[in-house]
Amino acid sequence: MYYINEIGTYASPIVGFFLADGVPYETIKLILFLPVIATVIAFLRQVVGIKAFGIYTPLLITFAFLATNGLKYGIAIFVSVIIIGMLMRFILKPFRLLYLPRVAIMLTVVAVLILGILTFGGNMKRTGLASVSIFPILIMITLVEKFITVQIEKGNKEALYLAAETLIISVAGFYAANLTFLIKIIITAPWVILLTIPINILLGKWTGLRISEYWRFKEIIKKM
Repeated sequence: MYYINEIGTYASPIVGFFLADGVPYETIKLILFLPVIATVIAFLRQVVGIKAFGIYTPLLITFAFLATNGLKYGIAIFVSVIIIGMLMRFILKPFRLLYLPRVAIMLTVVAVLILGILTFGGNMKRTGLASVSIFPILIMITLVEKFITVQIEKGNKEALYLAAETLIISVAGFYAANLTFLIKIIITAPWVILLTIPINILLGKWTGLRISEYWRFKEIIKKM
């Protein structure tokens, strides 16, 4: 068994096997947490009623947050990408470009401006922001295409709502993945992630009102 200094506990033989073969601890932890975070997202969408950009996008954003040097930097990049994406859509609208070339231009501009933000962070001695790796940045930039698609199909208001809900779900997933007791459980008994399967089966059979719908229809419910 391997002692994990970060969480003050021993890793299970399964985790120890991967560590012995050279798999980084952080990689093992993130992979084991993937079904847990996906289940949290499914619960928030299915039971609570938060929509977001599907389940895959908030999952990726959560991992991007985990890969940044602090949640505040992840949120800063997320918000910057959304704002830049909105501005670029309005700037390019008069040119009447086809969808794919337009998205390519937007991604280019977003990438350059994000680089500028990172440089600004370095000049302002925000070393955590300046040293953010390329992995979370690329994930955030790909969010632009999803955001633009919703803008075109459903309008700015709906796109902003979904972006905000995606951010809420991603932050919830981030905090879930940083719960010390949960990390200890998963590292010492990784088989517990299999429990997410029956949980998701129950969520898949959910037929009741979502919590958000109780709030939405509270006046009607009061009259029943």
